[in-house]
Amino acid sequence: MSRVGPVDATARVRAGWDWLKGPEPWTRRMLAGDLALATVLAVLGLGVEELDRGSGWRMLASAVLVVALTLLRRRLPAVTLVAGSALSAVFPGALLVTGLLGWSAGRRIEGVGRALTAFSLAFVAVVGLGVVSEWSEMRPLLVIVFTTLLFIVTTVMPGLASRYWSQRRTLLRALQERNAQLMRERAMIAGQARLLERQRIAQDMHDSLGHQLALISVHTGALEVDPKLTDRQREAVGVLRQASVAAMHELREVVGILRDGVAAPVPVEEAAHPAARGVAGIAGVVESARGAGTHVRLATTGHPRPLAAACDHAAYRIVQEALTNAYKHAPGAAITVELRYEDDSLVVEIANGPAAGPGAGEVVSGGQGLTGLRERARLVGGMVHAGPAGDGGFRVAGVLPYGAEPAGVDDAADDFGQRLRPHALDGAPPMDWAAVDRELTVPSRSRAGGVAMGCGIAFAAGVLLLVVLGVAVVLMVGSFKDGMIDREEYDALRIGTAEQEVRDRLPSGDSVLTSGLDRKGPTRPAGSECLAFLAADGSSDLGKDLVFRFCFTDGKLVDKQAYEVKQ
Repeated sequence: MSRVGPVDATARVRAGWDWLKGPEPWTRRMLAGDLALATVLAVLGLGVEELDRGSGWRMLASAVLVVALTLLRRRLPAVTLVAGSALSAVFPGALLVTGLLGWSAGRRIEGVGRALTAFSLAFVAVVGLGVVSEWSEMRPLLVIVFTTLLFIVTTVMPGLASRYWSQRRTLLRALQERNAQLMRERAMIAGQARLLERQRIAQDMHDSLGHQLALISVHTGALEVDPKLTDRQREAVGVLRQASVAAMHELREVVGILRDGVAAPVPVEEAAHPAARGVAGIAGVVESARGAGTHVRLATTGHPRPLAAACDHAAYRIVQEALTNAYKHAPGAAITVELRYEDDSLVVEIANGPAAGPGAGEVVSGGQGLTGLRERARLVGGMVHAGPAGDGGFRVAGVLPYGAEPAGVDDAADDFGQRLRPHALDGAPPMDWAAVDRELTVPSRSRAGGVAMGCGIAFAAGVLLLVVLGVAVVLMVGSFKDGMIDREEYDALRIGTAEQEVRDRLPSGDSVLTSGLDRKGPTRPAGSECLAFLAADGSSDLGKDLVFRFCFTDGKLVDKQAYEVKQ
């Protein structure tokens, strides 16, 4: 005899729970909402059962059914719709849950054919059981009309509204996903176009500047070994050759970044000095300037502290650009480079005196050096100031924080001043988010059309409901006229009068109000055919109806009775 262990029981409970949840995620919040909704519907259903004078067991069964149908509607939308509609004809307390079941079925049943089949079966079930339950009252037409109207209002209309809302939401989600895909494709195309342009620029730089720098390097190399030069001239030419070689390395690095988005491999001779373009490389720049015959003094104060990579590179570039400007605009002037490590930042200051003599002629300048320095400092959270000094010279000072991060991902830029997005920093092409926002507003502009369509569906359903109600009212009014007579008409007819004469003086009697009333009174004469009417003035007892009955045999009125029946 096998026993189910606790592990198997837990697994079965978990499997049952997963089955109950269905394909949708069912969080604790959703479960609490469903239980609260089921409780409210069950309590309201108990009130309906009380009004219908239902028994205790029927009230309990109605509450249990409401809770079960509410919890199962996600997993079995079609089954709960049909079952709930059928049970509402037997348990009036379950009527209120049909609206929720119709909403859930309209949203979750896939396919128009399946949804139509489910709602048709639900309609047939509620109408059929309604007619069967009221068969003793012999009012099938009235039950069919009333049940149809109630089914349309409580089940069909919520189902249509839910289906429209669900399909609209699905359409919007599909449009947004399609839009996102198109934006990604457009970003990829734009990124490829930028890459091609960068490769073209890199090729032009390599062909033009590379050729000129190579010529400089070759000529200075040949000049350096010229025996006619003095030692000082040979030293100056060597500095020029080293500068041209360094320029070639920097050009190769820039070309590599432009072409492939990554820096070129570091040469072996530079790999031994990894900080050549940071604060540690400033001493080398100063030494090169001294070798070219410029009087440059380097001073460092404070305790040296490590800087972030971007700040370290910015300090090197500030010194390099300031020395270049001093060479061009104040030739022969003494230059002072000072590095001050303060508590919260590094201050880099380069000052030169007035020019010692006239310049060497035309000065080639792009006019963007100081602007680029200010931009570099701003991106790392620092600043650069440049202006004339009191002694007629010029002063450049930069303040750079130690642990600086980029000023913001939206403001980050590369060495060429190009604005980058976060994923551009990771190597991916930047996304045009402004265009994305504009594209995503397209569905919202169609919201008015969606609301209009929804209002149109609701209006059409309302018109249909009014038409059905109007037809039902007309039928009911005609039925009332055909099924009611006054006391005077009853008293005026005498036994023995010809049947045709009596029928000509009375209404047709074909009414839902009089169905089965001829069999509820005194015993009818044998072999007779009877016609029953309700009294127009009613009965003295509010809980009963006064009935007038006429029975015919062999073409004559043989019996007439006035009696009361319970409503």
